[in-house]
Amino acid sequence: MDLDRLDLNLLQVFHHLLVDKRVSLVARRLGVSQPAVSNSLARLRKVLGDELFVRTARGMEPTPYAQQLGEPVGQALVMMRSALQERRPFEAAASERTFTVGMTDIGEIYFLPRLLEHLRDIAPGVRLSTVRNTALNLKDALAEGKLDLAIGLLPELQAGFFQQGLFRQRYVCLMRQGHRLAGKRMSIKDFSAAEHVVVVSAGTGHHEVDEQLQQRGIQRHVRLSVPHFVAIGHILHSSDMVATVPERLAQCMAEPFGLISVRHPVELPPVAIHAFWHARFHRDAANQWLRGLFFELFAD
Repeated sequence: MDLDRLDLNLLQVFHHLLVDKRVSLVARRLGVSQPAVSNSLARLRKVLGDELFVRTARGMEPTPYAQQLGEPVGQALVMMRSALQERRPFEAAASERTFTVGMTDIGEIYFLPRLLEHLRDIAPGVRLSTVRNTALNLKDALAEGKLDLAIGLLPELQAGFFQQGLFRQRYVCLMRQGHRLAGKRMSIKDFSAAEHVVVVSAGTGHHEVDEQLQQRGIQRHVRLSVPHFVAIGHILHSSDMVATVPERLAQCMAEPFGLISVRHPVELPPVAIHAFWHARFHRDAANQWLRGLFFELFAD
């Protein structure tokens, strides 16, 4: 028997002929013409090498081989319908799944404390693992399921991926409380004269700040350059340097490190933070739950 010639439509016709025994009833049930049903039966006869149904006064009566096939074919169709229609919900409260999320050090500082506190209440068995967005090929990792979500300012994922905006934020100037520029409206002259710690965050989108300042001819006295934001709070707390950082990071660092933020003197474009995921997992219940959690907790 050539299984390549046996498609689901033929099995549907076979099953309904067993039940209804009339071509006209099967055609009406399936929404096709009677010749289409007859043609499907002819194809089945050829593929299976059996007459299958014989026309009698009582309708189309099955042959012994057709009767033999009736139960397993019916069960197979039921299983296929069930598998295609069923979308198992994600039971967060009972799950012990580990989700992997791509984010920057800013994301870890801003998202994780509140996210973990919420998970403790609603999904105590769920675990999180974070990886740097710059440490792997985001497109491949999302497509292969190595990453469930990527969060951040990620221009390389703007096309070809599902995304939803979480929030937009401005850049501000961050410094220690008691700094000579704290609590006043900073001018571009003040900004240029101050000592700066600069984060060189290639691949995150935040490097556009440096490009914007250069394009406008604004000079900075850069005292220190670092590759990440995570040490900024410690550095500013014990120095008179100024850092240009996203507003929500500044809010997270202000109280723990005794810092204060002021409006940036340069009109920099706001940062748009999005969640990104691959089309393969768009309808995956667990992925939907994780996305929904981020949107519930952090979306404006």
